Amino acid sequence: MSSPVAGGGRRRIPSWVGSAFVWAISVGCLLWVYHDFNWKAELPRFRDIHWAWIVIAVCADILVYVSQAWRWNMLLSPIARLPLWRTVQAIYVGLFANEVLPFRSGEIIRCYLQGVWNRIPVSLVLSSALIERLVDGLWLVLGFTAIAAMLDLPQPVEYGGYGLAVIVLALGGLVAFAVFNKRFAHHVVTRHRFSEVLRSVVEGVHVMGKSPSFGFSILASIVYLGLQLVPVYAMIRGYGVDLTIADSAVVLVVIRLSTVIPGLPGNLGLFNAAAFTALHNMLGVDSQTAKSLSAVMFFIVTVPLLIAGSIALAATGVKIKEVYASAHRHTRPRAAYHEQP
Repeated sequence: MSSPVAGGGRRRIPSWVGSAFVWAISVGCLLWVYHDFNWKAELPRFRDIHWAWIVIAVCADILVYVSQAWRWNMLLSPIARLPLWRTVQAIYVGLFANEVLPFRSGEIIRCYLQGVWNRIPVSLVLSSALIERLVDGLWLVLGFTAIAAMLDLPQPVEYGGYGLAVIVLALGGLVAFAVFNKRFAHHVVTRHRFSEVLRSVVEGVHVMGKSPSFGFSILASIVYLGLQLVPVYAMIRGYGVDLTIADSAVVLVVIRLSTVIPGLPGNLGLFNAAAFTALHNMLGVDSQTAKSLSAVMFFIVTVPLLIAGSIALAATGVKIKEVYASAHRHTRPRAAYHEQP
């Protein structure tokens, strides 16, 4: 009598293993950063924060996601003309999901909302998100290369940067292949169990990659990424640390690089370790200040996203778990794309 093991005799790895691994890394990062932190000595410094800089940081952070919506609409313009504020709402619901759900689930959720609100197949919207992330990855790799030429990087950051470069180049090659060889790309994915979804992704990549708006969306990425420097610089100045815009760029690149892999909600632990590494190990900020500033930065980044995201979610009239479940149903094969959340 054969054993009822799924996958033709192969044991499947339990789903909790991945979550446990991510939790272990995140908790380990927090312990590494804060195990010897003198909270009693640093807490009085929080009262001396320059709140005008923090207001600038929060406002700039809002502009970051408005610019992301502008770029996303530009990328999707060959498929549909989309209202800007509706796109901003989808992004903020996705950001809220990233802060309360693990593994960056908000990426799928924002694509799902954009699709059902505008009657676009979700797979096409997913292809636009793929292009977005590849462009961001390209700029991140370029930023990492510039920093590596100027500073001695910690080995984990260096290995992470080179690993990201390989992934971006490989995925970029596949996207370019789909843009210029749509017929053969369709043939390649025909026999896959997700062939219907993959064909739509190939079609979307081809249409968007051939459009003149694609080049403009790459230029718009400069605005999007440039705006991300402002809140980082403002938070650093608000805490009373005297670093330059170039130093802030180092902090931004290391944080973005270290949080590429999905983790706990808000990238807790990874964010703190990345900010501390950049501030202390690379820019020479003293250990206690770097640790407390990384905590302040995490708080200032997270709280406004939770507030704005909860408002955006409330406007949809549904709960985040309902949106999450619907989004995952619509990314499966033979999904119906026009169900309203």
